[in-house]
Amino acid sequence: MTELDVRLDRAFAPLAAAIEAGRIPGGVLGMIDGAGNRAVRALGQAQTVPTSRPMRAVTWFDLASLTKVLFTTERILALAESGRIDLDAPLTSVLPDYRHYNLDNWERKVTFRQCLGHQTPFPAVFPLYTYGRDPDLLRTFLLQHEFPAGPSVYSDINFILLGLALERIEGEWIRQMDPGPGFAWFADPSEAAATEDCYWRHRVLVGEVHDDNCSALQGAGHAGLFGTVDSVLDFAASKLASAGADALIRTPLSGRRTHGWERPYEGWSGGEHCSPRTIGHTGFTGTGLWIDFEKGQAWTLLTNRVHPTRHFDSGIIALRRAVGDCINAQ
Repeated sequence: MTELDVRLDRAFAPLAAAIEAGRIPGGVLGMIDGAGNRAVRALGQAQTVPTSRPMRAVTWFDLASLTKVLFTTERILALAESGRIDLDAPLTSVLPDYRHYNLDNWERKVTFRQCLGHQTPFPAVFPLYTYGRDPDLLRTFLLQHEFPAGPSVYSDINFILLGLALERIEGEWIRQMDPGPGFAWFADPSEAAATEDCYWRHRVLVGEVHDDNCSALQGAGHAGLFGTVDSVLDFAASKLASAGADALIRTPLSGRRTHGWERPYEGWSGGEHCSPRTIGHTGFTGTGLWIDFEKGQAWTLLTNRVHPTRHFDSGIIALRRAVGDCINAQ
């Protein structure tokens, strides 16, 4: 057994305990090191309602907000590097119709970089899907909706708007874009981890996006990506191997955030023993990815913690931190 296997087994124990306690149906944990070694473990159930299927290492997951960093951030930064957008320009440089009935409002001053770092006054939550299911009309509604300015918080609206800018630049909807190697916008239900028994869609969601706003928009910049543990680890490996490239995803924008990603702070999801050169992100469905550039390693924890309902204390916050601490224990 390699050192990587030993470390992964140690980190797998908290996940196994959560599954045994009935807090989470199942999960997959994977890790890579700087030498290119990889270890993966899977346990529990991919689905329990209305049928039962075992979790496997090849199970597809709704990655939820990992979409922000695995897809949207990558696309936006690539456009900036090629000179097609200026990160410090307002979104109106691409979306001139954004709130165009009031040219002096604060929304028209919001920049790409501010959205990447969640440094805007948008509210943390906005139930866009409750305004209808016409994706064109919802896009138009969002571009004209007046939000009261509040404190800067983590908000999906930042990345929904970045997604609208991507669509405007590329001339196609996000679900028509290439999601990247190993990723997709949907998954075969027989191969995917189930998420929620949805109240308004009246079915258990399997292989289709869980996020309400993304579903109503039929694709968005903040959620919707599907992948396996291997596709997530492949992405992480590409970042570890990129040397001086991708500097912006490691460049702090605040005490907690870089361009798109989180960085270590007291109580963050990666645990207490990451190096300062670690970045990470989580997804509402129970997913997460952390990349430590100093130690040359990365790990991903993929669970279906919202199955069959989000209205249950799965303990996912403590679980993520426990896994990170076990990964990085001396």
